[in-house]
Amino acid sequence: MGKQLIYSVYFILPILLLWGAKPAKRGEWNDSLTLEQTKVFQGFLTICIMLHHIGQKTCASWLFPKSRIVPGLEFFVPIGYILVSFFLFFNGYGAYKSFHTKENYLKGFVKKRVLPVVLALYSTTLIFFIARLLVGEKIDGQGAFYYLTSIKLCNPNTWYVIVLPFFYLAFYFAFRFIKKDGIAVAVTTAFVVAYMLVGTSIDHNDFLIRGEWWWNCVHMFPVGIIFAKYEDRIIPHLKKYYWVYAVVAVAALYPLYLYSVHAQDVFSYYGENWGAPDTVLRRRLTLLSQVFVTMDFVFAALLLGMKVKIGNRFLKFMGTITLEFYLIHGLFVELCDHTFDGGVKSPFPIKNVFLYVLVVFALGVPSAILLKKFHGLVLGIGKKNKSQLKDKKVA
Repeated sequence: MGKQLIYSVYFILPILLLWGAKPAKRGEWNDSLTLEQTKVFQGFLTICIMLHHIGQKTCASWLFPKSRIVPGLEFFVPIGYILVSFFLFFNGYGAYKSFHTKENYLKGFVKKRVLPVVLALYSTTLIFFIARLLVGEKIDGQGAFYYLTSIKLCNPNTWYVIVLPFFYLAFYFAFRFIKKDGIAVAVTTAFVVAYMLVGTSIDHNDFLIRGEWWWNCVHMFPVGIIFAKYEDRIIPHLKKYYWVYAVVAVAALYPLYLYSVHAQDVFSYYGENWGAPDTVLRRRLTLLSQVFVTMDFVFAALLLGMKVKIGNRFLKFMGTITLEFYLIHGLFVELCDHTFDGGVKSPFPIKNVFLYVLVVFALGVPSAILLKKFHGLVLGIGKKNKSQLKDKKVA
């Protein structure tokens, strides 16, 4: 009976998402692109990403020996890139909208956008490095250098916060030095596409850009920028033909996902493992299938959000710690697995998957809160907010 409890997540998640949701009245619309709405949905997706990571440790097809496999979270194992695509879309969308709505937005851009992500990368890298030492992993000088510089990921979930600063910097330089908006958008898009082309040309390895998850959803960053640029034309058009787009987007999601699975089987990201002569072409054809899935997923989410406003206290809270929870929950995923990131034996293995999920979440949330407070202190966010509040009261 205890093993079956894990299936309750498939009932809990819809309740978490829809609790407090408010459908729009006929002829009315909800703005699914507001910061409040996107943060709430990101809070929900962060929980799904946690389940994705735990699923990879408990029921992924590549686990060995097969006796380790405990069923329950199979649904989440292959969809991590789809979940992250939503974040990348709004990274691009938010940067473009802020550039056009906030005065002198690029002034201090690196400090506001890039530095917090880099700090999050290296603070969690240091935490994971200490954890690796404590669980008994033997690390020599070269290994320590690789881990602490993130040339080799000490925290296995940090690919996102490694590539995102480079996309932000590409955006910054393009919009800082190119006066024509369309050309700046094109340059930023070209940078991301170039990164994808480089990524697809690299075989799987133990270091940077080590696999398809490093680049199979990053196209959503420029897609977010392009959507923001033409939002004033896109949204009225979507409202006019809403039900056509909504039905098609939702109905197409599963077939497109099945096609992406088929493409992975036929073309494969792993051609180098069996000596395929056209590994790069195979990766790019497989990538194309996943481009369709991620774009449709985000599109469907935006369309549904136009008619349903989601939000409750829990998801609003999760939306405030998405980055920190994303980066730190993996520590507890590793500590409660059979082995710590494929190395030494983990100290607290949990066989019951439902208990595993509860422990990771229960430890991940307070850790994320502490991490956010630490980042705020280092960046001076807390002092800045207090100063602004004081000035507001005086005014």
